[in-house]
Amino acid sequence: MVEHGCKITFVNTDFTHKRVMSSMVKQENLHESPMKLISIPDGLGADDDRSDLGKLCDAMLSTMPAMLEKLIEDIHLNGDDKITCIVADVMMGWALEVGSKLGINGVLFWPASATIFAVQYNIPTLIEDGIIDSND
Repeated sequence: MVEHGCKITFVNTDFTHKRVMSSMVKQENLHESPMKLISIPDGLGADDDRSDLGKLCDAMLSTMPAMLEKLIEDIHLNGDDKITCIVADVMMGWALEVGSKLGINGVLFWPASATIFAVQYNIPTLIEDGIIDSND
């Protein structure tokens, strides 16, 4: 997308952002790039266990929407750039709700295989049809 003139603001959690940045070789060129890598808090403390997915998901859902909204508002107020579209992982679907609230269109993407998506999407039907048992 960058090669076609789009400016990209890639938002990650602070925790993941630190890992990404530490793995990059040429960080000095990031300030000139049309792709900005930024982060927002996930709601957990630095020493919290991020392998507890329930706790992590709860913290992210209670923290990140407001932080994303503030980030977008700050970008719109403090610069010439405007966020015009949100592309979010399907697991971060709340980002589209934030975008909608701010008048920004968006789309979800599913980085896993289409087969996994189809199975997960159809779990209620599979239970109703007796193909799988909801108690297992």
